[in-house]
Amino acid sequence: MTDVAGTTGIRTDELDESVRPQDDLYRHVNGRWIDETPIPDDKARYGSFTVLAEEAEAAVRTIIERAQTAAPGTEQRKVGDLFTSFTDETALEALGSAPIEPLLADIAAIEDKDDVLRMVGRFERLGLPSFIQLFVDNDPGDPDAYIVFLEQSGLGLPDESYYREERFADIREKYREFVGAMFPLAGYDESGDRTEHVIALETAIASAHWDNVATRDSQKTYNKLHWDEVSALAEGVDLRHWWQAIDAPAGAFDTVVVRQPSFLTGLAQLFREQPLPVWKDWLCWQVIRASAPYLTSAFSATSFSFYGTALTGAPKQRDRWKRGVSLVEGAMGEAVGRIYVEEHFDETSKATMDDLVANLVEAYRQSITGLEWMTDETRARALDKLEKFTPKIGYPVKWRDYSALPVTADDLLGNVRAIASFQVDRELGKIGKPIDRDEWFMTPQTINAYYNPGFNEIVFPAAILQFPFFEASRDAAANYGAIGAVIGHEIGHGFDDQGSQYDGDGRLQNWWTEADRQAFEERTKALIAQYDALVPTEVPDGHVNGALTIGENIGDLGGLSIAWKAYLISLDGAEPPVIDGLTGAERFFLSWAQAWRMAIRPEEAARLLSIDPHSPNEFRCNQIVRNIDVYYDTFDVSDRDAMYLAPAERVAIW
Repeated sequence: MTDVAGTTGIRTDELDESVRPQDDLYRHVNGRWIDETPIPDDKARYGSFTVLAEEAEAAVRTIIERAQTAAPGTEQRKVGDLFTSFTDETALEALGSAPIEPLLADIAAIEDKDDVLRMVGRFERLGLPSFIQLFVDNDPGDPDAYIVFLEQSGLGLPDESYYREERFADIREKYREFVGAMFPLAGYDESGDRTEHVIALETAIASAHWDNVATRDSQKTYNKLHWDEVSALAEGVDLRHWWQAIDAPAGAFDTVVVRQPSFLTGLAQLFREQPLPVWKDWLCWQVIRASAPYLTSAFSATSFSFYGTALTGAPKQRDRWKRGVSLVEGAMGEAVGRIYVEEHFDETSKATMDDLVANLVEAYRQSITGLEWMTDETRARALDKLEKFTPKIGYPVKWRDYSALPVTADDLLGNVRAIASFQVDRELGKIGKPIDRDEWFMTPQTINAYYNPGFNEIVFPAAILQFPFFEASRDAAANYGAIGAVIGHEIGHGFDDQGSQYDGDGRLQNWWTEADRQAFEERTKALIAQYDALVPTEVPDGHVNGALTIGENIGDLGGLSIAWKAYLISLDGAEPPVIDGLTGAERFFLSWAQAWRMAIRPEEAARLLSIDPHSPNEFRCNQIVRNIDVYYDTFDVSDRDAMYLAPAERVAIW
């Protein structure tokens, strides 16, 4: 790809000269590509991230298929056998619904609600949906210790808004049809009452859910409780039956974090009030819908017709091998990643990235030092947090051990259940042990990056270190405009509306003066208002949720503005060179826009608008640069241009 973009790192042959960068930077760079590039039938969206993901997927397929003939008993053969169990369609068709029938029979034999709780506990080990999501992380109040978190769950639709908002009425009806179509596939002669039971109960569960703005509030969701306090929240429902059935290590549930306490109270009320047959039908539904991808083509295709086509607009299910690759990566991602790194990662990229990260951190340090709205007291703590950032680049220093995971080539659903049980044991086994700060929460072949506030770390997997985000050999301006802004974005999460509530050691505590926090929030409120006013091209009757997306928007704004400062630092006082007629600033901003190119189906755009904390890509590009003065200087933007934002309305935080 380098030869196409040249040393500039910009594909100038793809620029849409009919759209001025002063009016729409995103479509000036990406408009022709979006218009001329069809979205593949098995995709809901297609762009920079998905193009790289397809390349990584193909590379991983080669690794996995090679593993099918590895020596028996080796880790690689487990990878191959898992893939074989998924791709043997003939065996799956012969089995029909038999793999789930024993569990459905167990549900039919349930005699009381305590048994329902025990069954939901079994679900945790079987990888099936529950009404409580369980996970383990380090304790925000004591970041050197692991703790169990309890999160609201129990819904088959993307989130609670789908059960109440009028704009999702059509989706609700399609969901009802989907439930009604799936029960007969599992051998039930009549599904009418069962369907109504499922829909009514999920709607009631959704009414107890917190909305997606409240669930991202770090303070409100940090409720560290002893088990007797949890029991008081779920009055009249003995949740010990649930966690005892999980077979957790002793003491794992003595103290937990309940992220949405009122949900637990609402769920307990529902559990007391709803009849046993309703709960049994709901349990059956969880088994059927979660197992569908691992059963016959009838199950899988019916599931895709809703979760794929109805929800995202994708007309075609992904090829079997692609779904098999996803299963393997989700189960044994680091076993594959170890080989992916050996075969596809250039170690020189790591050295270049080290320099980029160092310059980004220095740019943040300079920026924080000079902030006019921050007092010295808070500034010292912000700089302390920045100093304690840990960058991880490429791949883990130690790889995950899969020796305790049993896999066979002829039992797909058995493998899926074994994977779930393995993960439960691995996660709950962390309780009481020292924090493993070498652990990664993405595989090296993932096209993404993340910031972890509890670890105060930024992580960049190997696979994202490619064009259009990064190339070690290309001009620095393009690298800083793309991967540099991504680095700045992830560092920026440490200082966004939620990340800024964690200190340099990953502890959730207020390190701000009251005046500084107020000054910070005045700026974030202005950014929220900007995004609330935005209407996506693909969803003309929808608006961006500024409160939901504020964390990512702060990350983008800080990331790009600090990346520019880091680029200047990299020049060490020299003037940015002009290459192929483009100035350094032009290459920087064009690279930024190039990285966000994406074509998206209207259904998927509407779904993401409701649940995704990221803004639509067109606004991740355009709205951010409207707040950055250098953009105006670079393209000579004036009040006559569509992208113009008056200086007084521009937001600068970091």
